[in-house]
Amino acid sequence: MSQKIAILGAGESGVGTAILAQKKGFDVFLSDNGKIKEKYASVLLHHGIAYEEGMHSTDKILDAVEIIKSPGIPDVVPIVQKAVAVGIPVISELEFAARYTRAKKICITGSNGKTTTTLLTYHILKNAGLNAGLAGNVGKSFAQQVAENDFDWYVLEISSFQLDNMFDFKAEIAVLTNITPDHLDRYEHQFSRYIDSKFRITRNQTSNDAFICNLDDEVTAAEISRRQIAATVYPFSYSMQPGTCAFVNKNELTVNIYNDPFTMTLEELALQGRHNIYNSMAASIASRLTEIRKETIKQSLSDFENVEHRLEYVARIHGIDFINDSKATNVNSTWFALESIEKPVIWIAGGVDKGNDYSKLFELVAAKVKALICLGTDNTPIIEAFADKVGAIYETQSAEQAVLMAYSIGKIDDVVLLSPACASFDLFENYEDRGNQFKKAVRGL
Repeated sequence: MSQKIAILGAGESGVGTAILAQKKGFDVFLSDNGKIKEKYASVLLHHGIAYEEGMHSTDKILDAVEIIKSPGIPDVVPIVQKAVAVGIPVISELEFAARYTRAKKICITGSNGKTTTTLLTYHILKNAGLNAGLAGNVGKSFAQQVAENDFDWYVLEISSFQLDNMFDFKAEIAVLTNITPDHLDRYEHQFSRYIDSKFRITRNQTSNDAFICNLDDEVTAAEISRRQIAATVYPFSYSMQPGTCAFVNKNELTVNIYNDPFTMTLEELALQGRHNIYNSMAASIASRLTEIRKETIKQSLSDFENVEHRLEYVARIHGIDFINDSKATNVNSTWFALESIEKPVIWIAGGVDKGNDYSKLFELVAAKVKALICLGTDNTPIIEAFADKVGAIYETQSAEQAVLMAYSIGKIDDVVLLSPACASFDLFENYEDRGNQFKKAVRGL
């Protein structure tokens, strides 16, 4: 008789896991406490996978030998607590899927820059002709790709939530872009727990594996000095320091792996701004470690197209520039956005506050922001934080209202920047929906 696997959550991760588990001969039961989207329900029906929605049937779930939990479900929900209490292992999709692939994995995590770094690394691997898949927080589910493809490499964007239920999984190449306070509501508002979660990316690594990290990130640098990291460390920095594998010197980026460096001017990089130079460094080191030719990497760094919703230029209307940075769901992302703009800013921000500390933005906001337009159901924390930093603060309840307000107060050479510093779930489905509604409203002016 086949062993029973229970899966919690019927999004991209859960449904992909169900497909792989069924293919591997498990008796699969999928449970979602909410309503399952039609596109996922039809996949489950097509594969004949048993599922329920709008509830968790305790008896059916606790009948499993193992439970695979979608990353959006916290460990504190009752059904997970019950499973742990009776000794049923609760693992992530990554943990489960990695058992069934021999592919090598480039795994990228960090508070900011991980999507761009992941897509850029994948772009380089594809340009080099490697047989590679893209998964994790971007692209199709890792488990579904393991079920349906036979890749030699995977480039995986991995969130802290995915790392939390990872135990035997190993990254052959791990990248940590940076660590800044984010999702602290999920970690009982303890930054140290979030840091520990991010460093799980190094779990199970040996000296044959690689850990790529940003020495300019103070939290990362401090942690490296006090943790035992078994992997070979490949650090990068904006400045030339002893041991750095990538750095900037006199307007040139140098990447030096295997004592065989290459350089290119910063102007040649497709991605501009300091935060993107870090992303380019991380992707370059990872790619060189797969022994991709330097010329291929240089070409890829110069022809990459940026991620949607990340400092995405939308339009110039009557001399006012509109920029969509909806993917900035935390304070540090918004700091980078504001830092990169030289013109007066009308800043659209707000949403679900995850216990944000806005003080890091005070200096930039006071210097650059002429008006703040709040876009959220509860704007109290953001208004209280910036009341004495900005001359004008407005409240809006939709992307269309926010854009119309920004346009009405904007002057020639102003920049309207949607960079929320918050999650989107109060008024929008997700950050993509928020960004798309913003773009639609801009184009409707």
